[in-house]
Amino acid sequence: MELAYIPSPSRGVLYLGPIPLRGYAFCIIIGVFIAVWLGNRRWVARGGQSGTVADIAVWAVPFGLVGGRLYHVITDYELYFSPGRDWVDAFKVWQGGLGIWGAIALGALGAWIGARRRGIPMPAYADAVAPGIALAQAMGRWGNWFNQELYGRETHLPWALHITSSEGGRVPGYYHPTFLYESLWCIGVAFLVMWADRRFKLGHGRAFALYVAAYCVGRGWIEYMRVDDAHHILGLRLNDWTALIVFLLAVTYMIVSSRLRPGREETVEPLAADGPTDGPVASGGSTEGTETDAEAGKPAASEPKAEPADEPKPKAPAEEPESATKKS
Repeated sequence: MELAYIPSPSRGVLYLGPIPLRGYAFCIIIGVFIAVWLGNRRWVARGGQSGTVADIAVWAVPFGLVGGRLYHVITDYELYFSPGRDWVDAFKVWQGGLGIWGAIALGALGAWIGARRRGIPMPAYADAVAPGIALAQAMGRWGNWFNQELYGRETHLPWALHITSSEGGRVPGYYHPTFLYESLWCIGVAFLVMWADRRFKLGHGRAFALYVAAYCVGRGWIEYMRVDDAHHILGLRLNDWTALIVFLLAVTYMIVSSRLRPGREETVEPLAADGPTDGPVASGGSTEGTETDAEAGKPAASEPKAEPADEPKPKAPAEEPESATKKS
């Protein structure tokens, strides 16, 4: 018997009367709120408008959920389409099963659509929300704890995860809490990106690429510890190959982008940079000299003053010879 361990919840859903509150969905919702909140703060700090991140998230989040589910169903199709399985279960997202690779890919497509509608550069938006996405992943991993899924090999460490369910081929026992490892890793990635962005003034999508690369490093060794069924290619799990390929792409992007477009974007949202569109200050006028004409009602400073043609300008006094002004 283990003296210390992480207990698993007896069930992954609570009922508020007739309304089910599922732990997996709750973790995802909290993660989305964290990502939008932090992304908004970073976007405003870069010169954008408050609320833009949330507006684009309306596009990104649904696309991300669909993409994450599609990746999971495609890569684990035997769970839904093999003999004895019910294909309707493929739509039951609340039971778990969201692939981060598909979520980021399709979520980026949704964000691109939203950013294009707002007329803002997608790389700048991605840089602003990158740490928030990492924190959202950290929160979302706790949904696996509620579902007693995606744990690692058996262990007797003090922080072992106690699995009590025997459904779906599970074997009760004590295992590495890979959900916790990945959650902590994602928190570290978020702080790494924020530090590097502040230190090196990352721009043009490089902060987002750093988040992707750093996450892939952690996902590689955490994925290697997992014992759930997965497809293998040349002895490695499919997600390990995906992490390796995506890591190389992210690092390549950072190197090429830093050479082609060094520095950070000066303007991330044109409307925020332009400011209000009415008033003398916004139109390029000055707040000084705005006394109005009684008849026209317009600022006097807006009408140029003409000098009288018949009034000669005063002449500068002629300079006296140096000998007359100075004593020898």
